[in-house]
Amino acid sequence: MDAENPQERLDAKWIVGFTDGEGCFHIAINRIPEMSLGWQVLPEFRIVQHERDELLLHKIKEYFGFGEVTINRKDNHGIRKEFRVRGLENLNKLVNFFKENPLMTKKKKDFEIFSEVIGMMNRNEHLKKEGLDKIAKLISEMNEKPQIKYLKSSETIRQIQN
Repeated sequence: MDAENPQERLDAKWIVGFTDGEGCFHIAINRIPEMSLGWQVLPEFRIVQHERDELLLHKIKEYFGFGEVTINRKDNHGIRKEFRVRGLENLNKLVNFFKENPLMTKKKKDFEIFSEVIGMMNRNEHLKKEGLDKIAKLISEMNEKPQIKYLKSSETIRQIQN
Protein backbone atom coordinates (compact mmCIF):
# COMPACT_ATOMS: atom_id res chain seq x y z
CA MET A 1 0.00 0.00 0.00
CA ASP A 2 1.13 3.51 -0.79
CA ALA A 3 1.24 5.57 2.42
CA GLU A 4 0.90 8.78 0.39
CA ASN A 5 -2.45 7.70 -1.06
CA PRO A 6 -5.20 8.38 1.52
CA GLN A 7 -7.56 5.95 -0.22
CA GLU A 8 -5.21 3.14 0.74
CA ARG A 9 -5.20 4.08 4.45
CA LEU A 10 -8.73 3.23 5.43
CA ASP A 11 -9.64 4.11 8.98
CA ALA A 12 -12.91 4.97 10.69
CA LYS A 13 -12.68 8.70 9.91
CA TRP A 14 -11.95 8.02 6.25
CA ILE A 15 -14.88 5.56 6.03
CA VAL A 16 -17.21 8.13 7.63
CA GLY A 17 -16.10 10.90 5.28
CA PHE A 18 -16.39 8.68 2.23
CA THR A 19 -19.84 7.51 3.34
CA ASP A 20 -20.92 11.13 3.87
CA GLY A 21 -20.04 11.75 0.22
CA GLU A 22 -20.79 8.46 -1.49
CA GLY A 23 -22.79 6.18 0.82
CA CYS A 24 -26.50 5.47 0.88
CA PHE A 25 -28.72 4.06 3.61
CA HIS A 26 -31.74 2.63 1.83
CA ILE A 27 -34.84 0.74 2.93
CA ALA A 28 -37.28 -0.72 0.45
CA ILE A 29 -40.68 -2.21 1.15
CA ASN A 30 -41.35 -4.76 -1.57
CA ARG A 31 -44.61 -6.50 -2.42
CA ILE A 32 -44.04 -10.19 -1.67
CA PRO A 33 -47.38 -12.07 -1.50
CA GLU A 34 -45.75 -15.02 0.31
CA MET A 35 -44.86 -12.84 3.32
CA SER A 36 -47.32 -12.82 6.24
CA LEU A 37 -48.34 -9.19 5.59
CA GLY A 38 -47.66 -9.40 1.84
CA TRP A 39 -44.70 -6.99 2.14
CA GLN A 40 -40.97 -7.37 2.83
CA VAL A 41 -38.78 -4.73 4.48
CA LEU A 42 -35.34 -4.75 2.84
CA PRO A 43 -32.75 -2.45 4.41
CA GLU A 44 -29.34 -2.07 2.82
CA PHE A 45 -26.26 0.10 2.85
CA ARG A 46 -24.49 0.90 -0.43
CA ILE A 47 -21.49 2.71 -1.76
CA VAL A 48 -21.46 2.92 -5.57
CA GLN A 49 -18.37 3.66 -7.64
CA HIS A 50 -17.29 3.35 -11.27
CA GLU A 51 -15.65 -0.01 -11.97
CA ARG A 52 -12.23 1.68 -12.18
CA ASP A 53 -12.49 2.17 -8.38
CA GLU A 54 -13.63 -1.38 -7.62
CA LEU A 55 -10.46 -2.06 -5.60
CA LEU A 56 -11.52 0.65 -3.15
CA LEU A 57 -14.88 -1.09 -2.63
CA HIS A 58 -13.02 -4.32 -1.85
CA LYS A 59 -10.87 -2.44 0.68
CA ILE A 60 -14.04 -1.12 2.37
CA LYS A 61 -15.41 -4.67 2.46
CA GLU A 62 -12.11 -5.85 3.96
CA TYR A 63 -12.24 -3.05 6.54
CA PHE A 64 -15.69 -4.11 7.76
CA GLY A 65 -15.20 -7.84 7.27
CA PHE A 66 -18.63 -8.30 5.68
CA GLY A 67 -20.76 -7.17 2.75
CA GLU A 68 -20.31 -7.85 -0.94
CA VAL A 69 -19.03 -6.08 -4.01
CA THR A 70 -21.35 -6.53 -6.98
CA ILE A 71 -22.41 -4.83 -10.20
CA ASN A 72 -24.81 -1.97 -9.52
CA ARG A 73 -25.59 -1.14 -13.16
CA LYS A 74 -24.19 -1.02 -16.67
CA ASP A 75 -24.81 1.88 -19.03
CA ASN A 76 -23.09 3.87 -21.77
CA HIS A 77 -20.84 5.44 -19.10
CA GLY A 78 -19.46 2.05 -18.09
CA ILE A 79 -20.06 -0.35 -15.25
CA ARG A 80 -20.88 0.81 -11.73
CA LYS A 81 -19.93 -1.45 -8.84
CA GLU A 82 -21.26 -1.32 -5.32
CA PHE A 83 -20.25 -2.35 -1.84
CA ARG A 84 -23.53 -3.55 -0.36
CA VAL A 85 -24.52 -4.75 3.10
CA ARG A 86 -27.76 -6.62 3.73
CA GLY A 87 -28.91 -8.92 6.50
CA LEU A 88 -29.68 -7.86 10.07
CA GLU A 89 -26.55 -9.33 11.64
CA ASN A 90 -24.20 -7.28 9.46
CA LEU A 91 -26.47 -4.22 9.40
CA ASN A 92 -26.39 -4.21 13.21
CA LYS A 93 -22.58 -4.13 13.07
CA LEU A 94 -22.75 -1.28 10.55
CA VAL A 95 -25.21 0.67 12.74
CA ASN A 96 -22.87 0.25 15.72
CA PHE A 97 -19.95 1.52 13.62
CA PHE A 98 -21.80 4.70 12.59
CA LYS A 99 -23.09 5.27 16.14
CA GLU A 100 -19.49 5.19 17.36
CA ASN A 101 -18.27 7.21 14.34
CA PRO A 102 -21.02 9.75 13.54
CA LEU A 103 -21.72 11.07 10.07
CA MET A 104 -21.44 14.82 9.51
CA THR A 105 -23.73 15.58 6.54
CA LYS A 106 -27.46 15.29 5.86
CA LYS A 107 -26.87 11.54 5.65
CA LYS A 108 -26.79 11.62 9.44
CA LYS A 109 -30.59 12.00 9.45
CA ASP A 110 -30.98 9.14 6.97
CA PHE A 111 -28.74 7.01 9.17
CA GLU A 112 -30.79 7.83 12.29
CA ILE A 113 -33.98 6.68 10.53
CA PHE A 114 -32.15 3.62 9.16
CA SER A 115 -30.92 2.78 12.67
CA GLU A 116 -34.42 3.14 14.11
CA VAL A 117 -35.84 0.78 11.47
CA ILE A 118 -33.07 -1.77 12.10
CA GLY A 119 -33.95 -1.62 15.80
CA MET A 120 -37.62 -2.18 14.97
CA MET A 121 -36.68 -5.17 12.82
CA ASN A 122 -34.55 -6.58 15.66
CA ARG A 123 -37.75 -6.50 17.75
CA ASN A 124 -39.79 -8.06 14.87
CA GLU A 125 -42.02 -4.98 14.69
CA HIS A 126 -41.86 -5.09 10.87
CA LEU A 127 -43.91 -8.30 11.03
CA LYS A 128 -46.93 -6.44 12.45
CA LYS A 129 -49.16 -4.06 10.51
CA GLU A 130 -48.56 -1.16 12.92
CA GLY A 131 -44.79 -1.60 12.68
CA LEU A 132 -44.85 -1.81 8.89
CA ASP A 133 -46.94 1.36 8.73
CA LYS A 134 -44.48 3.17 11.02
CA ILE A 135 -41.49 1.97 8.97
CA ALA A 136 -43.13 3.17 5.75
CA LYS A 137 -43.72 6.61 7.26
CA LEU A 138 -40.15 6.78 8.57
CA ILE A 139 -38.52 5.85 5.28
CA SER A 140 -40.66 8.34 3.39
CA GLU A 141 -38.48 10.96 5.12
CA MET A 142 -35.20 9.45 3.87
CA ASN A 143 -33.11 10.08 0.77
CA GLU A 144 -34.99 12.97 -0.81
CA LYS A 145 -38.36 11.55 0.28
CA PRO A 146 -38.86 8.55 -2.03
CA GLN A 147 -42.29 7.40 -3.13
CA ILE A 148 -43.13 4.27 -1.14
CA LYS A 149 -45.36 1.81 -3.06
CA TYR A 150 -46.54 0.37 0.24
CA LEU A 151 -47.93 3.75 1.31
CA LYS A 152 -49.70 4.13 -2.04
CA SER A 153 -51.50 0.77 -1.99
CA SER A 154 -55.25 1.26 -1.65
CA GLU A 155 -55.46 -1.20 1.25
CA THR A 156 -52.82 0.70 3.23
CA ILE A 157 -54.41 4.08 2.51
CA ARG A 158 -57.79 2.84 3.79
CA GLN A 159 -56.28 1.36 6.94
CA ILE A 160 -54.10 4.37 7.77
CA GLN A 161 -57.03 6.79 7.29
CA ASN A 162 -59.30 4.80 9.62
